[in-house]
Amino acid sequence: MSKLILITGGAGFIGSHLADKLLAHGHRVRAFDNLSSQVHGARPERPGYLDPQVEMVVGDIRDPEAVRKALQGVDAVYHLAARVGVGQSMYEIAQYTDVNNVGAAVLLEALIEKPVERLVVASSMSIYGEGLYRAPDGTLAVGVERGREQLRAKQWHVYNEKGEILTPVPTPETKLPNLASIYALSKFDQERMCLMVGRAYGIPTVALRFFNVFGPRQALSNPYTGVLAIFAARYLNDKPPLVFEDGWQERDFVSVHDVAQACLLALESRAAADQVFNVGSGNHYTIREIAVRMAKVLDKEHIAPEITGNYRVGDIRHCFADITQAREILGYEPQVTLDEGLVELGAWLEGQVALDHVAIASAELAKRGLTV
Repeated sequence: MSKLILITGGAGFIGSHLADKLLAHGHRVRAFDNLSSQVHGARPERPGYLDPQVEMVVGDIRDPEAVRKALQGVDAVYHLAARVGVGQSMYEIAQYTDVNNVGAAVLLEALIEKPVERLVVASSMSIYGEGLYRAPDGTLAVGVERGREQLRAKQWHVYNEKGEILTPVPTPETKLPNLASIYALSKFDQERMCLMVGRAYGIPTVALRFFNVFGPRQALSNPYTGVLAIFAARYLNDKPPLVFEDGWQERDFVSVHDVAQACLLALESRAAADQVFNVGSGNHYTIREIAVRMAKVLDKEHIAPEITGNYRVGDIRHCFADITQAREILGYEPQVTLDEGLVELGAWLEGQVALDHVAIASAELAKRGLTV
């Protein structure tokens, strides 16, 4: 049965791919977006990649009247609208809190007046902080962190109280949050508020914790976006990607097509209501490896990544997804391998213009004492 679906942040990277997926399944889609200049450029307009069938509504998620209008006739909502960026969130604190926390609150108050059949909120792997670890004796170690003095000494590993190096293992949804940045805090607040209000007012709600999403349509000129887009922008400008720490930190990279599929499943699955799911690939790669693979795809293998040996406040060492719960309850199964996704990304990058703001962003962090 065709439904009218509202996607907040619907003109963005993930939102536009989700719109494609929903349209392909016979739904009607309305995108609500403020067309932020950091994402869409200095003179933002409806992006060419957004399907013509998508109804575009320009507005601010913090504007109650605009949100109420956007909700008219809507059957379900995906809440993707957010400021994104760990580093930037640590100095644009009021802006991140306003857009992410207050924006979610405004949406939820509007939904109390007009409940929908399903609310799906985009959460983030950043809420975990460090992922799950195992000690040499086989026991699991949770709540571990790296101290600032340790990082100043460039001791990048995660240790337990015995001084033993811990081994990262896949992180399940049951791991307690360990919020290491304002961005992570705001995403946790979005997730919790949506689930809390959903339960209170009978709005079936699902939270999806996205890991490192990549693919076509990422904002290449945004130095606070995903690492693959940042690396691509550097390579396209014949500059080496800047890799923090020693580059051996591990992450889970998931194709935007798989993320869109998970979003669709969260809409359709009755069993998903009131639950939280990791959305990743179930694989993990070092940042060094990602830089090298990206260079190969873009024929920039002569440009070696620059290992900075610096630490960025809010960053963590290792975190990658345990997707067992999404597989068992949603029926989620990643379809796009890293190599396939990189080839697709490389093809899309041909002819793209990427303004490289990475050096400026790095200098801003350093000036504020946010890199060690």
